[in-house]
Amino acid sequence: MRYVELPLDVQTRRVASLDALRGFNFIWILGGEGAILALAQMCQGKSGPLDAFGNFLHTQISHAEWEGFTFYDFVFPLFIFITGVAITLSLPRLVEREGLRGAYMRIVQRSIVLYALGVIYYGGIGNHWADVRLLGVLQRIAICYLAASLLFLHLNWRGLLATVVVLLGGYWALMTFVPVPGIGAGSFAPDANLANWIDRNYLPGRLWDGTRDPEGLLSTLPAVGSCLIGVLCGLVLKDERLTAQGKSFVLIGAGVVMLAAGYLWSLQFPLIKALWTSSFVLVAAGWSAILLGITHQIVDVWGYKTWATVLTWIGANAILLYFINGIVGFEPLARRFVGGDLAASIDVLLTPGAGRLLSHMVALVFVVALAGYLYRRKIFLRV
Repeated sequence: MRYVELPLDVQTRRVASLDALRGFNFIWILGGEGAILALAQMCQGKSGPLDAFGNFLHTQISHAEWEGFTFYDFVFPLFIFITGVAITLSLPRLVEREGLRGAYMRIVQRSIVLYALGVIYYGGIGNHWADVRLLGVLQRIAICYLAASLLFLHLNWRGLLATVVVLLGGYWALMTFVPVPGIGAGSFAPDANLANWIDRNYLPGRLWDGTRDPEGLLSTLPAVGSCLIGVLCGLVLKDERLTAQGKSFVLIGAGVVMLAAGYLWSLQFPLIKALWTSSFVLVAAGWSAILLGITHQIVDVWGYKTWATVLTWIGANAILLYFINGIVGFEPLARRFVGGDLAASIDVLLTPGAGRLLSHMVALVFVVALAGYLYRRKIFLRV
């Protein structure tokens, strides 16, 4: 892992819409989620529409208990998708610069470092082996990046599409037809499905939910599919046969098709983020492609970039900011300035939740200040 100051000519080759979308993705992780939950708390219990609005916000900014799809369920798969898009933009230049062998080395190095950062993020190896979380968010990103990058280097778009079909279809077949000992086949209930059974019996270390892990072993297969769909959408952005506006329309259209297919598939294979079901992959990828198409149209085609400046700052150093937030925490830092009696007084003067909202807003100010400083200095985390 290293910090580098990139020359201006390298920076101008960044795709502004992709950085903006990555920043939109990560702002929810870095304080946006807490701010909206605080706003929901401020609205709940009030009369009429305010209470309904508060309940809506709380539902959408929380994970579905099991089946279903909320906005917050969308945050992680969106980043997996963005990782895939970025692969198509960065790897060809890497091959040109360092050759295929050098590209392999960099892919493996980056994957190992991301995986190690993930282990450290969840507590490292300071605890006993049984308490070390071997799979998690950064670890899944590392595995998906490794697999998708190697496939991208050796397959054309037809091969990549076929791989997605095999991964999603194969995962569906395994989950539907392979019997779970003592339960049988075709169950998708918590702790009563094949993916959870495999994690409980074969995944060492700490499981995030005690008896199961949402970033477990078998569910990594469709997650790679999520990343490959991002790769395919990245190829659309690079297709010189399409006009800039045509790329936006293709992305949005593909997103609509994936949404329809995902919701149709969910009638048999439910939308379950904790299992990363194939229907969940398609629905999340559909929304991701639509957002990418809209952002590309606004930022890269129409040239409206000013509104996305802060998002671009965050997106350009998303992993670094995520890691800092996990180890140090921007919101705990903010509470040192606006917590305690001050937050309690604000709750009394305004309404419960107002003090919490203030701390998360201050945390976001810290995030933006650090991201802006790093971006203006052209300092980016490269692993």
